[in-house]
Amino acid sequence: MVVSRRGAPLKAPRRTLESADSARIVVGECVAEMAKLPAACVDLVFADPPYNLQLQGDLKRPDDSRVDAVDDDWDKFSSFSAYDDFTRAWLMACRRVMKPSATLWVIGSYHNIFRVGAILQDLGFWILNDVVWRKVNPMPNFRGRRFTNAHETMIWAAREPGAKGYTFNYEALKAGNEDVQVRSDWTIPLCTGEERLKGRDGKKLHPTQKPEALLARAILATSRPDDLVLDPFCGTGTTGAVAKRLGRRFIGFEREEAYAKAARQRIAETEPLEAPTLVPFMTAREAPRVPFQALIERGLVSAGAKLVDAKKRHRALVRADGAISLGEKVGSIHRIGALAQGLEACNGWTFWHVETPKGLTLIDELRAKVREEMAG
Repeated sequence: MVVSRRGAPLKAPRRTLESADSARIVVGECVAEMAKLPAACVDLVFADPPYNLQLQGDLKRPDDSRVDAVDDDWDKFSSFSAYDDFTRAWLMACRRVMKPSATLWVIGSYHNIFRVGAILQDLGFWILNDVVWRKVNPMPNFRGRRFTNAHETMIWAAREPGAKGYTFNYEALKAGNEDVQVRSDWTIPLCTGEERLKGRDGKKLHPTQKPEALLARAILATSRPDDLVLDPFCGTGTTGAVAKRLGRRFIGFEREEAYAKAARQRIAETEPLEAPTLVPFMTAREAPRVPFQALIERGLVSAGAKLVDAKKRHRALVRADGAISLGEKVGSIHRIGALAQGLEACNGWTFWHVETPKGLTLIDELRAKVREEMAG
C-alpha cells in the first residue's frame, strides 16, 4: 500500500461533480441518491450513521426527570440483521462513488461500531486506524450500573487493501502538534453552547450533533483544499459547514427535511477561511530539489566564499564546481558537514552559514529564495 503522507500532488487530476455549488444538501435516502452520482468522484467520506441504540423505554435521571435521549424513528431497526443490511447497503454505495485513493471515516458507539467494522472488512475496505474520541464532558450513567460512556470510536479506512496515494497530511498534523505525532485518541468536548443548534422551543435541534472540532481534525488530516467531501447522513450539516470553512467541496444526503433546511442555512452562513491559511503544507521532500551549485550560479554564494557553522568553529571553502573543501577534504555540503563534526551524516543546508555584513545567513534560507523563483 502506498500512502501520500503529505497529500495528493497539487496537480493531480480530479474528477468532479458538475455543479456550481461548492456545498449542497440533497434530501432523500442516501443509498438511492448516491446511485445518481458518477462512480469514483468523491475524495473523502465522513459518515455518522444511526447507532441503533436499542433504547427500551424512557431514560431517567435519579430525580426522575426524563433524559433527552436518542429515540427518533431513524435510529430504530427491527433487528441486528436489519441494521446489518442497512449498513452494508450504504457502505457499498459509498465505495462505488469513492475514488481509488479516497478514504472513509465512520463514527459510532459500542452499540454499532463493531458490526460496522466487520462489514467494512467483509466489503473489502482496508482499516487504517480506529480513533477514540474521548469526550471531555460526557453524559453520566444515571443508573449507576455501568461505566460512564466517555468515548466514541471512529474507523478510518481506505477503499481497498491496495489503495495508492490516499491523503494523510502527516507532517502538517505533526507541526500543529508541537512536532509530535498525532495519536489515535482525540480529547474533544461535546457539542455545546452556541455551536449546538436549537429549535424554536429552545431544545437541541438534533440529538447527536457532533462538534466541529472533531470534523475539522478528520478533514484536515485526510483531505486537501478543493477535495469533494461526502456525508451520507448529513443531519444538521456539521460536516458541510466545516468542509466549506476549510475550502473543501461538499455534498450531503439527509432524509429529514427539517434537518436539511437547518443544514443549508448553517452552511450558507459559514464563511471560508482565507486562502493563505489553507495552502497545503509543503515538506522538504515535496519542495523542488535545489543543488548547492544553483546558489553559486545565481550569485547568492560566491566561489571562494567561506561557509561556517553557527559557532564559527569550522570554516569550509566554496569551490566553483559546487563542492566545498575543508583542509584537504573535498565533498558536498553534507559530507563535509558530517566530517567537520565527526558524524556519519549531516544536513549541510541547516549546518552551514555564509558570512554577510549583517551577520550569518543559513544557506537553507538562500535555497528558499531559489525555490520561490522556481515557483514563480
